[in-house]
Amino acid sequence: MAEIKKLDAREPGFRQQLEALLAWESVSDDKVNQIVLEILNNVRTRGDAAVLEYTARFDRLKLTDASELEIPSSRLQQALAQISPELREGLELAAQRIRDYHKHQLEESWSYREADGTLLGQKITPLDRVGLYVPGGKAAYPSSVLMNAIPAKVAGVESLIMVVPAPDGELNEMVLAAAAIAQVDRVFTVGGAQAVAALAYGTETIPQVDKIVGPGNIFVATAKRYVYGTVGIDMIAGPSEILVVCDGKTNPDWIAMDLFSQAEHDEDAQAILVSPDAQFIKEVEASIDKLLPTMPRRDIIATALRNRGALITVEDMDQAVEMINIIAPEHLELSVDDPEALLPNIRHAGAIFMGRYTAEALGDYCAGPNHVLPTSRTARFSSPLGVYDFVKRSSLIMVSEAGAQTLGRIAATLADGEGLPAHAQSARYRLKG
Repeated sequence: MAEIKKLDAREPGFRQQLEALLAWESVSDDKVNQIVLEILNNVRTRGDAAVLEYTARFDRLKLTDASELEIPSSRLQQALAQISPELREGLELAAQRIRDYHKHQLEESWSYREADGTLLGQKITPLDRVGLYVPGGKAAYPSSVLMNAIPAKVAGVESLIMVVPAPDGELNEMVLAAAAIAQVDRVFTVGGAQAVAALAYGTETIPQVDKIVGPGNIFVATAKRYVYGTVGIDMIAGPSEILVVCDGKTNPDWIAMDLFSQAEHDEDAQAILVSPDAQFIKEVEASIDKLLPTMPRRDIIATALRNRGALITVEDMDQAVEMINIIAPEHLELSVDDPEALLPNIRHAGAIFMGRYTAEALGDYCAGPNHVLPTSRTARFSSPLGVYDFVKRSSLIMVSEAGAQTLGRIAATLADGEGLPAHAQSARYRLKG
């Protein structure tokens, strides 16, 4: 039998149990920090030479010249031509749906004029150059290429630079094909903290970018933390999470498999079911026991369910919504009759999957919305990756002569109050009389 915690929100001490379940520390240890800082410093000061050394050391890929790091665009097109027609069609359909969805996120510049002729507004401009980190080797996710690259292109980013490690020289054909479909501009075979450093600082071969996005291991995540400020980053992602809220009327096998879909990512993933139907929770537990032995990744799933999974009984759907807002999940499934009725009271969730037929896996690949989502309760204050992550806003201020008479007096008075006389004089110089 699979081990998974069974909690009851109506019992004393539940809140402490829940807090312990949700706790996640993604802090790098001192050893990781030391290694990453050394790599960042070496790449910043020695450029290509350091990148080649680390590529040989960590990926066992020895190259004689830094120019060999770049994968030509013809190689991406070759991968696209060589993958199976079914896979190509799947990637292209997913890409189109992702593109269509993200076009709705485009913002327009705007301005307005006040009565005295003063103009105020906001100008939207895309980032010039973005770096996309893509895991290589066993953890190869072409869907992540689409989800990170397409919003950047929709935003109008001119140059998208992808880095992907090639352990032992091995590249994933689907990742390269996805890069071709997403119109990535340049691709380099470099990974780890050294790839983050190369993107953040630039080398003789790899151009410096303005922002780095994309998932990676603890070394990549730690490097992104350290280079933030030199460049922008998307987020520091924790393990994958799913919270399923069910009224007890969905096939329990479906719910068990939905929990598995996130638990199979890794041993630290979190899968939680919340339901007011205690008998249904028992049925889902039986489904878990029945289906787990059939799963190729059953050991990973079992560990994740044992360490961080839970089946939670609540009083009613109101208390279920309360659980949602406390947990602030990355993925939320509302497997109920009328999911839209619950929406007004849901404040914290990365992506909300509504209805019994909306498996979370559809969002991972082809529904359209982004699968790069806030984890570890950060949905309380952050959002899915989107077009808005690849643009910036500039304020527009054009004060008329008449407007300067009013605003100048206000500014001068406030500047005097703050003890900044040059500020005050700068404003007063424009005043008449």
